[in-house]
Amino acid sequence: MDRLGFIHEKLDIKILILFVLRRLPGTVEPETLLELCMFDGGVGYFDYSDCLSELVEGGLVAEDEEGFRITEKGARNADMVESRLPYSVRSKALKLLAPVAERLERAALITGRHVVDEKGCTVELSMSDGEGQILGLRLLCGDEEQARRFEKKFKKNAEEYYQKIMELLEE
Repeated sequence: MDRLGFIHEKLDIKILILFVLRRLPGTVEPETLLELCMFDGGVGYFDYSDCLSELVEGGLVAEDEEGFRITEKGARNADMVESRLPYSVRSKALKLLAPVAERLERAALITGRHVVDEKGCTVELSMSDGEGQILGLRLLCGDEEQARRFEKKFKKNAEEYYQKIMELLEE
């Protein structure tokens, strides 16, 4: 059965994966990366999975518990070969990447982490404007589950919390 789309060869699939990761400002979830690479009808899931595994094994892509990101080696290689992708594929990929890149940029500016030690569980929440930290909170939590909930809520609503704190301080 003939595939649709412009991407068929494993090398082209690898280049597409690197092209996508090169333009994202951080680690991307596996499901999101899959969606961003499968828009061309020529890319099959199993070929995609094989290519991604080979890129990780070759040190061009790094994988951690949050997802995938391009390595320095991968970025250098992508710069050299991405012009091999058809212009229409690159254009379509860039359109699909824009909202994901925006979400990842925001996520990089808003952080939350927790630490469990002999004193208990502490959550640290932070928001930056790209120049420096504009809000930092350190709270003692009842337990690790509460700390995780605080992290999740803060990451989702950081701008609103910042605004409320500013309003409370201005009263």
